[in-house]
Amino acid sequence: MAHATGYALFDTAIGRCAIAWGARGITRCALPAASEEALRRHIAGGRAQAEQPAPPAIAAAITRIVALLAGARDDLRDLVLDLDDIPEFHRRVFATARAIAPGNTVTYGELARRLGTPGAARAVGQALGANPFPIVVPCHRIVAADGSLGGFSAPAAAQARCR
Repeated sequence: MAHATGYALFDTAIGRCAIAWGARGITRCALPAASEEALRRHIAGGRAQAEQPAPPAIAAAITRIVALLAGARDDLRDLVLDLDDIPEFHRRVFATARAIAPGNTVTYGELARRLGTPGAARAVGQALGANPFPIVVPCHRIVAADGSLGGFSAPAAAQARCR
């Protein structure tokens, strides 16, 4: 995981979320967890660090994420992510997922085809399942071949909240 210099928790329409950042951008995002302590452990990525006030760019990202989760239309494509520790295939999957407009979905297989790797639906799903930037990288816009939620990435309940 890219080294985060700070993290912040914030309230949204779906519950308390979190974001971590470093000098090169957002290093991690987190959806609501079973407890605030679990959320803090997840967003800190196992590193001992304290919650900090968000710098201006991160505060603006938080404002936009809160609005999105309250129903605003925003693709968050311009938020800067620190991808230094992300494998190249995952980077390509995340970039392609970020290009899907709000309100639209594609299948794992279609995303694989868009990447030029037909037949790699499972690998796409595994990349999205490891997505450290939920909401910003909209894994909830990727669906199973039959159009159902779930599949290889986030649980269906989380996906349903994040359309």
